[in-house]
Amino acid sequence: MSNRDAVTALILEVFQLNGRLLAAGDGLVQDLGLTSARWQVLGAVAMSPVPVPVAHIARNMGLSRQGVQRLVNELEGQGIVRLAPNPHHQRARLVLLTERGQALYRAASARQTPWAEALAQGLPAEEIAAATSLLRRLRGRLAAAEGDDA
Repeated sequence: MSNRDAVTALILEVFQLNGRLLAAGDGLVQDLGLTSARWQVLGAVAMSPVPVPVAHIARNMGLSRQGVQRLVNELEGQGIVRLAPNPHHQRARLVLLTERGQALYRAASARQTPWAEALAQGLPAEEIAAATSLLRRLRGRLAAAEGDDA
């Protein structure tokens, strides 16, 4: 198999995996009133060392700014996030978790831990690390080709 064919097979597998991960994530957090997409935004906000605007969340997650903005608007309407003034940019407000948002993120994360442990059971840590490294390198190449620094 050529490198091109191997990368193509990997890409197709990642697409299929992504669909399964989104479905599984939806199932994990559905009764919390979340979806995988909302959970992903909450995670990006919660894990950022500093408050960031929608555009930064979108860039960090590899999503469209418009899609993330729609999710942030929905989350804001439900009192899960709030928008704060950005001292560096008048119009690009910062996204912050509310107390409710923090509680939802903690609840979702508590569910994810045993799920991830079960999924990883029997898989060698070295193989997981190698797969992660390869996917990170491919993401970096795509970002470089797009002129992005993600």
